[in-house]
Amino acid sequence: MAFLTNLILLPLLLLANFSPTPSLCYVSPYAARVHQSATQTSAYHTYIVLVEPPPPGVDEEGHRRWYETFLPSSHIGESGEPRLLHSYTEVFSGFTAKLTEAELDVVAKNPRFVRAFPDQTLQLMTTHTPEFLGLKNGTGFWSDAGYGKGVIVGLLDTGIYASHPSFDDHGVPPPPMKWKGSCKAVRCNNKLIGAKSVVGDDGSYDYDGHGTHTSSIATGNFVTGASDHGVGTGTASGIAPGAHIAMYKVCTNRGCKVSIIMAGMDAAIKDGVDVLSLSLGSRTTVSFINDPIAIGAFSAISKGIIVVCAAGNRGPTPRSITNDAPWLLTVAAGSVDRRFDAGVHLGNGKRIDGEALTKVTKPTSNPYPLLYSEEHRFCQNEDHGFVAGKVIVCQATTPANQYSDIARLMAAGAAGVVLFNNQAAGYTIALHDYKAGVVQVTSADGITIAAYAKSATNGAVATFTYNNTVLGVRPSPVVASFSSRGPSYIAPGVLKPDILAPGLNILAAWPGPSFKIISGTSMATPHVSGVAALIKSLHPDWSPAAIKSAILTTSDVVNNIGDSILNERHGKASAYDRGAGHVNPARAADPGLVYDLGATDYAGYICWLFGDEGLRTIVRNSSLTCVKLPKVKDVQLNYPTLTVPLASTPFTVTRAVTNVGPAHSTYAVKVDSPSSMKVCVSPKTLVFSKAGEKKTFSVTVICQGVGASETFVEGSLSWVSKKHVVRSPIVAVRGAGDHAPAPSP
Repeated sequence: MAFLTNLILLPLLLLANFSPTPSLCYVSPYAARVHQSATQTSAYHTYIVLVEPPPPGVDEEGHRRWYETFLPSSHIGESGEPRLLHSYTEVFSGFTAKLTEAELDVVAKNPRFVRAFPDQTLQLMTTHTPEFLGLKNGTGFWSDAGYGKGVIVGLLDTGIYASHPSFDDHGVPPPPMKWKGSCKAVRCNNKLIGAKSVVGDDGSYDYDGHGTHTSSIATGNFVTGASDHGVGTGTASGIAPGAHIAMYKVCTNRGCKVSIIMAGMDAAIKDGVDVLSLSLGSRTTVSFINDPIAIGAFSAISKGIIVVCAAGNRGPTPRSITNDAPWLLTVAAGSVDRRFDAGVHLGNGKRIDGEALTKVTKPTSNPYPLLYSEEHRFCQNEDHGFVAGKVIVCQATTPANQYSDIARLMAAGAAGVVLFNNQAAGYTIALHDYKAGVVQVTSADGITIAAYAKSATNGAVATFTYNNTVLGVRPSPVVASFSSRGPSYIAPGVLKPDILAPGLNILAAWPGPSFKIISGTSMATPHVSGVAALIKSLHPDWSPAAIKSAILTTSDVVNNIGDSILNERHGKASAYDRGAGHVNPARAADPGLVYDLGATDYAGYICWLFGDEGLRTIVRNSSLTCVKLPKVKDVQLNYPTLTVPLASTPFTVTRAVTNVGPAHSTYAVKVDSPSSMKVCVSPKTLVFSKAGEKKTFSVTVICQGVGASETFVEGSLSWVSKKHVVRSPIVAVRGAGDHAPAPSP
């Protein structure tokens, strides 16, 4: 499983008339190498190449022939291996091919060449979560939305276990007439309407499990008696159990090649999906102009497809966010109000609450000696005479190493293992299947147990008890430690992540057929994809930006005890931890007002960020030039969250909201901010007389008395009517509104 249990596959990565323009840019990681050997320059690499499109009306085969004209030959030397690997028509005009650096230099001199990227490998980043999100079978919003019927959710992932009962089509109508996809090598039905492998194997079978898990979270049908090792037992379902699934297998156990991800996205757009769910991402920050996924996703949103992506699993480090383009809906991960309780009972009478994926009806009958050694702090001790018959206390490392280390301990005769978090994980316990006899605890509790093990004069002892599944845990949600944090390095003036959703210890379908509990922003992402499907079912004419706005402005900022949502250390979570808040599906279906954006609005932002080069690379609309477009700073983008520079001088941003609630509505402004942030809104009241009407307002922010060490200050602005509260975070951050750093190669 390697990285897959912290999961960022995230428990991620047009047609116009010809005009002879100069070549724009070749982004090469080898450009700095001035002195290269003949071997280096003659070695073949895989590149994603963007070019100008062929004339209008050309079919797929015509596109392929057009792309071949850019290549020195159709095959490679004596091997006869085809150069052209993938041909794209929807995500952008371009192809993937094998070229030497010297050959790519020749291709880049073609006047219709646009840009090239070296291919890279990205990483893969539920019985109770619908109820936790307020969704109850047969009642309320879930029923009103038809459980997402008529909406097609496309997932780019590791494939799918098609015969799993989560993908049964009971109660699911046939797909809409617009659907153009198909199934290959698996038997599809009205639930699973598309299954394609783009990785070159003979089918979409999920050898990993990740794609099966994410698919069932988003749109899995109702399955009774679901559990993992007997814990978490209940009726499993996805967030949009009435929606259709289309799986595009773009990953293997070796990771996910960007060129293959783009081929999957190209097919999904062509097939007619409504929602694209990507539980995958890069481990490094990539400028939008150099990110094929961001570029391809722009094509998707331009065609009305909402693209939901994982924020990444590199938290809690600041600025670790991935998939941070403003047109993406970026999802962070949090806990739910459920735990899989296990107790560690110490000989001094103290009980430590931990968790375990073990169902045991009786406690261990006798206490075992408790052993902790600084020399073997990380579980690396397989001395039978040293560990046999003892409960070993040790610190977690990476899951891949941990599985083998614990297996060796148990093989050496250990009676059990108490595995404690590293300090950065705080109160987050991401459960792993270490088999029976392993209890996971927090860092603080681990230190307590280790101290007792070292200091007990009469010999430290411990027993385990298992209380199995406990519901109603407080506080929840809590931001998971692994969830990547903002601000965005590329666009600090746009708040990322966007939203928080369940991603810690999520039970969902697994090949077998069975169910499995894993964690990651990979698991949080399909929760929001499912919510987007529910909203799309109710409001089929809403734009991707309107759906995003509805989800963000109706989110929860308090937990189940009425206090602020907490981070992994149980401090108050910031907007850079949780985004706008925790997703609330029922309220998102009826937001009252939305902040809308279209492709032209984003184009003005891209002009400000990258100029005409960015416009040609990302927007690819020959009728648009930066001379004709207003340059829109990141802070002035009509985003449903507000970000301004952290400054003692007034700074004003404008926003426009569209009435999607009752025709005659009046909203009054409400501002919550700390004493160091002064917020003035004009006008203070918005009066609407019809549905679809737009109103503009301005927000002026002044921050004073802020310490030099503080990087941001946050408050909120809400528009309140008799029926709706439309809330937007306001974040004043250093660097917002400045021109972004130059595109990274």
